[in-house]
Amino acid sequence: MSAITLRALTKVYPGGVRALDALDLDVADGEFFALLGPSGCGKTTLLRTVAGLETATGGTIRLGDADVTRLPPGRRDVGMVFQDYALFPHMTVLDNIAYPLRIKKEGRARRHGAAAEAAEYLSLAGLEQRRPGELSGGQQQRVALARALVAHPRIFLLDEPLSNLDARLRLEARTFLKRLQRELGVTTVFVTHDQAEALALADRIAVMEAGRIRQLGTPVEVFRRPANLFVASFIGSTPMNLLPGRVCGGSVAVAGAVLPVPAEERGSVEDGESVVCGVRPEYLDFSDVPADGAFGGRVSVVEHLGASSLVTLDVGDDRVSVVVGEDREPRPGDEGWAVPRPGRVLLYRDGELITGAAEAAEAGEATEAGEAAAGRPVEPVAGDGGAE
Repeated sequence: MSAITLRALTKVYPGGVRALDALDLDVADGEFFALLGPSGCGKTTLLRTVAGLETATGGTIRLGDADVTRLPPGRRDVGMVFQDYALFPHMTVLDNIAYPLRIKKEGRARRHGAAAEAAEYLSLAGLEQRRPGELSGGQQQRVALARALVAHPRIFLLDEPLSNLDARLRLEARTFLKRLQRELGVTTVFVTHDQAEALALADRIAVMEAGRIRQLGTPVEVFRRPANLFVASFIGSTPMNLLPGRVCGGSVAVAGAVLPVPAEERGSVEDGESVVCGVRPEYLDFSDVPADGAFGGRVSVVEHLGASSLVTLDVGDDRVSVVVGEDREPRPGDEGWAVPRPGRVLLYRDGELITGAAEAAEAGEATEAGEAAAGRPVEPVAGDGGAE
């Protein structure tokens, strides 16, 4: 078993900087798990603490059935790729990749054969006898990735391993990395600031802020239903539209439009209540004729994204962005309407997603089941909307 279990994991640096704040997390055996968040949120500190390169101030770390909280890194059976490569400058590419097998006292032929295979997977064929100083940054990163993979550790810890690759090689390495992880079934924790990588690679994502997990879920869950305004504003290659509104009857008045309150939330909001309406640009349709329940305004900016464009409408004092196909692209100055797709408008109160009673009950049942499975007493669930 190679599951990762963290309980109340805390890391406080000298000076009182709390990088990890009593963090609880379970990563399943064989899962590809992503840690995503802005710089300084604690994601790399979390990875290094699991690896044993940082000492936890408090809490416990279990890898499988073993408590490794106080074990040195060499006894944790993890493979780690560092953002800054950490290659041996005096060794060739082949010897760098083969080094973990050398530590395990594998024979020369065995370790060089495995290293050569890993090098070929990562487009390093022909570079085996070069030294790190003779490689580009992207090539050095691929050597570091190959070195972590070659020993088949029970857990991979990857700290932005693709960040220095060019666009084409990044896609190739990403595809290879996911395929290899599936073939080996190895538990993998992947730190990235690239949301596209997290959404494409991960089985689940933890979005972090200030040493805490703000939302934990599948890529689809995190993208479609951000649990709070922090996640809503952070996730997505095009920022979510977040507009102030007010509930009136069964509708919400927002940015000059009147939108129906989502059916599952009608019993959870009150007349006169202030809310924030969230809708992704991808979930709006552009129209050049007026439409009911649409945001109407004038096109101020058109940003080309390739096969589509991001169109910004000035709607009174607000701005609404909508993704438009290349065959329907308007021009600056045109009038237009952004029409929300059914079921895609989210409502937030005090920064947290408003959920209907049925959805909240379902979330509570899932939480209680998880607590019971972990052998912990079940506490009443506070509906705070976020996963802390």
